[in-house]
Amino acid sequence: MADPMPEAGKFPFTRGIHADMYRNRLWTMRQYAGFGDARASNERYHYLLARGQTGLSVAFDLPTQMGYDSDHPMSLGEVGKVGVAIDSLDDMQLLLKGLPLEKVSTSMTINATASTLLALYAAVARSRGLSPSVLRGTIQNDLLKEYIARGTYIYPPRPSMRVITDIFAWCRTEMPRFNTISISGYHIREAGSTAAQELAFTLADGIAYVEAAVAAGLEVDAFAGQLSFFFNVHNDFLEEVAKFRAARRLWAHIMKERFGARDERSMMLRFHSQTAGSTLTAQQPDNNVVRVTLQAMAAVLGGTQSLHTNSRDEALALPTEASVRLALRTQQVIGHESGVSKHVDPLGGSYVIEELTDRLEAEAKKLIAEIDAMGGMVSAIERGFPQREIQNSAYAAQLAVDRKEAIVVGVNDFVEQEHAPTDLLTSLPLLRHISCSGSYW
Repeated sequence: MADPMPEAGKFPFTRGIHADMYRNRLWTMRQYAGFGDARASNERYHYLLARGQTGLSVAFDLPTQMGYDSDHPMSLGEVGKVGVAIDSLDDMQLLLKGLPLEKVSTSMTINATASTLLALYAAVARSRGLSPSVLRGTIQNDLLKEYIARGTYIYPPRPSMRVITDIFAWCRTEMPRFNTISISGYHIREAGSTAAQELAFTLADGIAYVEAAVAAGLEVDAFAGQLSFFFNVHNDFLEEVAKFRAARRLWAHIMKERFGARDERSMMLRFHSQTAGSTLTAQQPDNNVVRVTLQAMAAVLGGTQSLHTNSRDEALALPTEASVRLALRTQQVIGHESGVSKHVDPLGGSYVIEELTDRLEAEAKKLIAEIDAMGGMVSAIERGFPQREIQNSAYAAQLAVDRKEAIVVGVNDFVEQEHAPTDLLTSLPLLRHISCSGSYW
């Protein structure tokens, strides 16, 4: 094994970024939400906070993500459909009305227009007499994965890198407690990648961002502590636990050996996780409660800093209050009743976990080396390499389901002829939860 049983809280952080992990503080419970307008979204945030959620997570509609006002002709038919529409400072004021920005961290899933939404968030704080320097949270700000897996980009890849590094520099002095990027593997996995591909392509994106920031004149240890990551949690329970351990170890070595980081915080991979939307089924939606519970437990055993748990009805519509409450309660039961929070890296030392950690690390290293040989991730994206790799994996996975080589309960086996009715939230143009980002310890 590359690093046999290192201590948690010490390089290379395989077992966790803190020595005590959850013994002193549980992960941030952060349910992603965004309705068609700011007022309805604000109501859901208050509902979740009142029931024990410990962080906010905001989803925006496509016009907001793409830089269009709601009344622009290009926005026709898309306003409020996949999140909240924010066109002005007044909208942002209403979105955040009554929310204690100085006490709660806020994650915003926003990329191409991240600088605009971050400025509006800071302006709301200033209007309340708060300095932006006290604000905690995250902007996703990850443009490379948009070209790989998601598509909400405005500028070409190389100019996008300039916007990202400018945000790094500004936040360094103005918002030092805010994570300037959430380097996202979530969407890569949702698009059909394997666990090893998710790991490799996400960290390769991270390498590209660090290289761009250094090229722009920033010192590694001046900004690397504000980098964060965002991973998917799939159904292969032990593989997912190992994936997170491998990610921490890989990133620690990359930052220390490739970039010469000296500050240990620069070497810590801090990450948010979200249970896998692509594993939810419209058939027998109660089965999704079981899937989400297994995935959430894998994230916790893997050492996540922040977690969103999907709701049982999300393959059909936005979650009702009852289903989103159950999703939150799933985290709370794991945190307060299961006992896992009493132990650091509970599965560490298991032959299977250690072998899987080593294997995923080796597979990811091989892919990163291929990307390096192409000239880095921007060049690899321009050549279509990660896109093709993900497409091939997605096709293979679907074939396995079609041939019943992979069983999806309720879909291609154990099928019920009669479907129990499901209460759906249908009164508003609502968001399908497809991504998230977090604020990290």
